[in-house]
Amino acid sequence: MLNESEYIVEADATRVRVLSEALPYLQQFRGQTVVVKYGGAAMKDSSLKAKVIRDVVFLTCVGIRPVVVHGGGPEINTWLTKLGIEPQFKNGLRVTDAPTMDVVEMVLVGRVNKELVSLINQAGGSAVGLCGKDGDLIKARPQGDAGVGFVGEVNSIDARVVKSLVEAGYVPVISSVAADENGQAYNINADTVAGELAAALNAEKLVLLTDTAGILRDYKDPATLIPRLNIQEARQLIEDGTVAGGMIPKVTCCVRSLAQGVRSATIADGRIPHALLLEIFTDSGMGSMIVASKYSV
Repeated sequence: MLNESEYIVEADATRVRVLSEALPYLQQFRGQTVVVKYGGAAMKDSSLKAKVIRDVVFLTCVGIRPVVVHGGGPEINTWLTKLGIEPQFKNGLRVTDAPTMDVVEMVLVGRVNKELVSLINQAGGSAVGLCGKDGDLIKARPQGDAGVGFVGEVNSIDARVVKSLVEAGYVPVISSVAADENGQAYNINADTVAGELAAALNAEKLVLLTDTAGILRDYKDPATLIPRLNIQEARQLIEDGTVAGGMIPKVTCCVRSLAQGVRSATIADGRIPHALLLEIFTDSGMGSMIVASKYSV
C-alpha cells in the first residue's frame, strides 16, 4: 500500500508521462491549422461546453491555429417552438422554408455564434464570429433533395478572411449559414462546411465532435469502434452499409477533406470531457481517425 509521499511521486510521474507523450504532437501541430466542428452534446451540456472552450484556448496557447465551425440544431428547435413554428425533417434534413430560414439565421449567427465568441474571449482567447456571408467566405447552392426548402451545399469557398484572422492570432468561429449568388440565405450542414473549409485552409487536421464514439462496425456496440482507417476503407464502409444514416455525411466530409490535402480527419466523441485535447495530444487518441492512404498518422 502506497504512503502519501509515494502517491505524490506517482502522480507527478503520471503528469510527466502525459507531458512527454504530448511533445511530438505539440511539435507536429505547432503553427498548423486545426478545424474543429463543434456541436451535439458538447454544445448542450454547460460543463462540456466550458471544457471545449478551454481546449480551444489551450490550442492557441501552444501555437496551434484552431478554427471552429458550429451548428446549433437544438437551440433552433427551441426558438422555432417559441415562435409557433413546428420543426420538420425529411430524410434527416431540416425542412427550411422562409420563416424557418429566418429563425435559423437568427439563432446560428445572432445567438450561438456570439455566445461562443464571448466564451472564448472570456477564457483568454481572441475570437471573431463569422458566417458564410462574411467576406463572401462561402457561396451556397441548393441541396439536391426536393421539398427541403433553403437547405444548401457548399458551392465554393474563399477563405482569405479566415486566413487573415488566423495569421493575426484570432480564433475564427463560423456558423454554417451562407448565401447564393442572389443573396438568398441557406442552411448548410456544419460537418460539410467544416470539411470544405479544412481543405480550403490546407489544415493539418479536421476534428468532428459528435454524439457517437466514432465509426462502429456494429452501431449498437461501442466495443466495435474502428480507431484508424484510410480513405478506401471509409468509402467501403459506406458502400457496404456499415456507415449509415447520420454518419454518412460525417464520413463523406472527412473523405472529401482528405482527398483535397487535409492530413487527417477524426470523428470523436464530444460527450467525453476534453475529447479534443485527448485526440490531438495522446497516442491513443479519440474516436475514429481517417487518413489518406499515403500517410501513416
